Amino acid sequence: MAFLDKVTLKIFAGKGGDGVVRWRREKSIDSGGPWGGNGGNGGDVYIQGVRNLHALNHYRHIHEFKAPSGAPGATQLKHGKRGEDLVLTFPLGTKIYNTDLEITYELLNEGEQILILHGGRGGLGNNEFKNSVRRAPEIATPGKRGEFAKFQIELQLIADVGLIGFPNAGKSSLLNALTNATSKVASYEFTTLEPHLGDYFGNVIADIPGLIEGASEGKGLGHNFLRHIERTRILAHLVSAENEDVAAAYTTIRNELGAFNHELLNKKEIVILSKIDTAPDKKALEKKIKELEKASKKKVVVLSLFDDASIKQFTLSLNEELNPNKIKKEVVKEATQKIVTKTFKKKILKKVAVKKGIKKKPLEKVVAKAAKKRLVKK
Repeated sequence: MAFLDKVTLKIFAGKGGDGVVRWRREKSIDSGGPWGGNGGNGGDVYIQGVRNLHALNHYRHIHEFKAPSGAPGATQLKHGKRGEDLVLTFPLGTKIYNTDLEITYELLNEGEQILILHGGRGGLGNNEFKNSVRRAPEIATPGKRGEFAKFQIELQLIADVGLIGFPNAGKSSLLNALTNATSKVASYEFTTLEPHLGDYFGNVIADIPGLIEGASEGKGLGHNFLRHIERTRILAHLVSAENEDVAAAYTTIRNELGAFNHELLNKKEIVILSKIDTAPDKKALEKKIKELEKASKKKVVVLSLFDDASIKQFTLSLNEELNPNKIKKEVVKEATQKIVTKTFKKKILKKVAVKKGIKKKPLEKVVAKAAKKRLVKK
């Protein structure tokens, strides 16, 4: 099923129940008077954010929704039952625009509910109209109509990392390698026609379909998906080594981002030279790296999915951008462990040297010899 990220809905809040004309008729009570109850209020309409990217598919074929109406009043001054609220769920990051009132709602937190339409008030029964002069009113009012509006629904993905670049730059392959995603991969452009998400140790990575020159003006598929980049924390910009001019390829995408929304240029960016295995030789690869670094003014991470070392280097760069404080703590911890280990080995060396009269021998050999002779406990 194709990915749905835009839809227009007509939504009605519930109508209020009617008030009723009723009379108190009891054998022991003379002239009982009015006894009609009020109608119940109509149901309100709420929107709620959920962690389901495909929640909009529910609205693919159904474009009209109505909250339940309130029940009419009854005799014995019984009020009608209130109509149940209608709760419509949308993926996190969805913008809901009321075209009549020109109000925009945004769903950014899971489980968050926002009231968008009020249900109509219930009508009044004839008991509400009695007074000292009008003791037997034959009047009741109908329930009020609930609010109605037309809404434009637009999904904007919320992701920690967005993979961007020209078509066939290796974005889907990288997403599949880093996460449990199963994006379609092929050796032709525009293989990815919709965003795909993957979970990377609690962080969301989004594969944004390939952009082309003129995407900000509506060319290609990119125009439909550029807005998904707006709520992405970090951009991972892939430039394929297959491009003859990697600097031009990088600059074109950056220009399209700036033309669509200048704020996108201020986001954190990891520049990646992908598919380095396609470079003819090491000299040509180094030239492309220098060109890309000059154009981006950033350190370039080289990547080949056939090279475990380059994947590891990229994940280190990615982790550092995602959790800089955590990385710093881990570096300090690792350095501390090395110092402690080194100090401990020196103590072993001194102990063994004193006991065996060993002098000026490499540290590792002394420790190994000590362990072998069980002079040092493992």
